[in-house]
Amino acid sequence: MTGEPWGEAFDDDELRAGAAVALECIDDRPRAVEPIRRGNRKETAVVWFRERPPVVVQVCDEQVRLRTEATLVTEISERTDVPVPPVLAFGRHDDVAYLLTEYVPGENLHERFPELTSETRRTVVESFGSSLARLHEAFQFAGCGALVPTGDTLTADREEWDAWFGDYADRAVGRLPQPFDPIRTALRELVTDPPRKSAPPTRLYPWDFRPGNALVADGNVTALLDWEAPLAAPASLAVAKAEYLVADWYVSDPDPLRDAFRAGYTRVRRYPTVSSAERAAAIADSAVDSTGDVTNPRYPELAVDDSIAFHRRALEECL
Repeated sequence: MTGEPWGEAFDDDELRAGAAVALECIDDRPRAVEPIRRGNRKETAVVWFRERPPVVVQVCDEQVRLRTEATLVTEISERTDVPVPPVLAFGRHDDVAYLLTEYVPGENLHERFPELTSETRRTVVESFGSSLARLHEAFQFAGCGALVPTGDTLTADREEWDAWFGDYADRAVGRLPQPFDPIRTALRELVTDPPRKSAPPTRLYPWDFRPGNALVADGNVTALLDWEAPLAAPASLAVAKAEYLVADWYVSDPDPLRDAFRAGYTRVRRYPTVSSAERAAAIADSAVDSTGDVTNPRYPELAVDDSIAFHRRALEECL
């Protein structure tokens, strides 16, 4: 399919061609394509049809990255009841990888979160906790670090967890911009030593597990999205980051939402002990995005200076 209805959905002809191949498994003609402007490495659009329900197509020239996401989402669907969009097709056309999933209706939770009642917020945050716990029950790995496709499953690419954590934490602290310099040395000292003396079991670490990657309808999370570049790490590191992004991010008093997150998690499995080093590494990793910009908590988002102050206060609490 060329020309309309692609419009301006994708940046170039190769990406459009990959998306068209992805849709060959659909027995209906597209009537409209709506781009979704999110993410830095892949392009995404909702495709609307004349008769059948819409689908979501993602295309990317980083083939291993999209294959990893497709494999993980498929396995999450098979192993758990965590809400993810069902995979319809995955493949490659020339140098472009494509992923086709069902469309799940809902609004972006990041934008809706401030409008939710206190009770609904707690319910939503509990669901994040229980979903992460179910993922930890379902996925355990022999190593740590980046997950890579191996046949029809995923394996971790590192064995020495203490060396991996050291690299992860040092990189996260090193990426913090100049306003964090007064606490940088103390942070490096905190994260230098491994947080545990022996290697813990490693679980799925979905590093971008947050309301901005979730859809909500009628007060319920309908889908968790964007599973690219997953990691294997101790459950404690995963809960440290998720708790910061889900419970701390939106409200001035995070304690009730932290309690809700932990209650949801402990309904499934025991809540792990989080060391100060792991919490500091998780917060530092959350404070700067993949392009090097400081991330902006709250919605509407805080200004840059206020965002820096927000992250710095959280890091100082770890010291």
